[in-house]
Amino acid sequence: MNVAQEVSTTINSPSIAYSLIMPMLVVFGAAIVGVLVEAFVPARSRRLAGLAVALLGVFIALGFVIYLAQNLNDLKNPVAGLVARGAVAVDGPALFLQGAILALAATALLLLGERTPADERPAAGGQIRPVQTETFSLTMFSIGGMMLFVSAHNLIVMFIALEILSLPLYLLCGLARRRRLISQESALKYFLLGAFSSAFFLYGLALLYGYAGSVNLTALYDAVYEPRSNETLLYAGLALLAVGLLFKVGAAPFHFWTPDVYQGAPTSVTALMAACTKVAAFGALLRVLLVPFFGLRADWRPALGAVAVLTMVVGAVIAVTQTDVKRMLAYSSVAHAGFILTGVAASNRAGLKGSMFYLLAYGFTVIGGFAVVTLVRDGNGEASHLSQWQGLGKRSPLVAGLFAFFLFALAGIPLTSGFTGKFTVFEAAVEGGATYLVIVGVICSAIAAFFYARVVVLMFFQEPVADGPSVVTPPWLTSAALGLSVFATVALGVAPDLLLRVAGSADRFIR
Repeated sequence: MNVAQEVSTTINSPSIAYSLIMPMLVVFGAAIVGVLVEAFVPARSRRLAGLAVALLGVFIALGFVIYLAQNLNDLKNPVAGLVARGAVAVDGPALFLQGAILALAATALLLLGERTPADERPAAGGQIRPVQTETFSLTMFSIGGMMLFVSAHNLIVMFIALEILSLPLYLLCGLARRRRLISQESALKYFLLGAFSSAFFLYGLALLYGYAGSVNLTALYDAVYEPRSNETLLYAGLALLAVGLLFKVGAAPFHFWTPDVYQGAPTSVTALMAACTKVAAFGALLRVLLVPFFGLRADWRPALGAVAVLTMVVGAVIAVTQTDVKRMLAYSSVAHAGFILTGVAASNRAGLKGSMFYLLAYGFTVIGGFAVVTLVRDGNGEASHLSQWQGLGKRSPLVAGLFAFFLFALAGIPLTSGFTGKFTVFEAAVEGGATYLVIVGVICSAIAAFFYARVVVLMFFQEPVADGPSVVTPPWLTSAALGLSVFATVALGVAPDLLLRVAGSADRFIR
């Protein structure tokens, strides 16, 4: 006779220190409020309301990040630790990169608020009549995913964050109405290739789970230092995981999506991707390589160095052949990914500090560059072909001068943030014994300076073309974005000490 026994089971919910993840909660909350704004606010007020909610959420979250960072090393009130049963890390790099994402996102939101991706301003300017304002809530969901991505201490959580940040971007890339075909083509390419990269990441995650029996980064770190029978799972899992992350970074040979997506997406969305997505992707890559797999650095450093060399060469050389401004900036982004990989390959604290500084400095500069692109327009929308920029300096010296300034910063001219960023990662590479990367980086910087200078010569030393594009007077939101970008590019080039000290105090991952 079977006797049924009642078994009482208790499922204990994880203890979560909500105060330590408040920046992410605020951003996701602002995204949800943005959906409500889209549903209930009248159409005539929807753009300003959506922008106000997004910016308010970003600034409140940034305030929480600053508060947590100030208490990071306070012995009486320490905040560094693992949250949600070790799934999320609150440490120096996470807070610095979250702050960088929020600061760059605030600047990019100004461009999104000025001209929504669905809207195309006529050549002569005029009233903005946005058709789609859900871009603000989509952007906030993506920003929240980026913040979780850089702080995830569990590979499953990292994968979820990857999807949260990616899916809204796939939609945003296809929202340019006047260039509908090329915009939707770019969104489709980004979606398909992004799905492949996610598959690589997930397959690598599965292999690492088979090796260590866990996907927690601390458990993986312990497993690397313990003798295991099947190391094939370890190295194969690490390789596949790195492929998925290098795709998001835009490193060669996983960069093929970058020029097409940058060209086809609305320029304001491209600015967001070029700045914030790169910070998030490199933040996750740094955490994966320097936390669980730091003990294998002798194995992955040569491979990562080869990827860095290939990325710098491909980005710099192919950019020379481009005739479209947005594609040129896309390949420039590939080259800069190679420069940042130089700091990652150093695999030391100086490399981590230099990489974080470079990401923030580059982000402000590239947002400023794309903001200028939105101002040069013809009857079909933005005039991005280089031939249309001929003689721009004589028609609009201010706009051409701003673009030249950002190009010089990207080239690494002294007294700009680009020079300081390259100096920090190159110095870290030399300290880490990767001098060959510095040599390649200097050569590729010289090649990059050529195509940047070519655009400056085209704008200032050639006569304007007949029936050339008009230059829209910068509206106040675009002017604010340009002002922030110029200020950050100058300040981080002339007086970078403060940010370098902040990055230096945040150069330790928690394990």
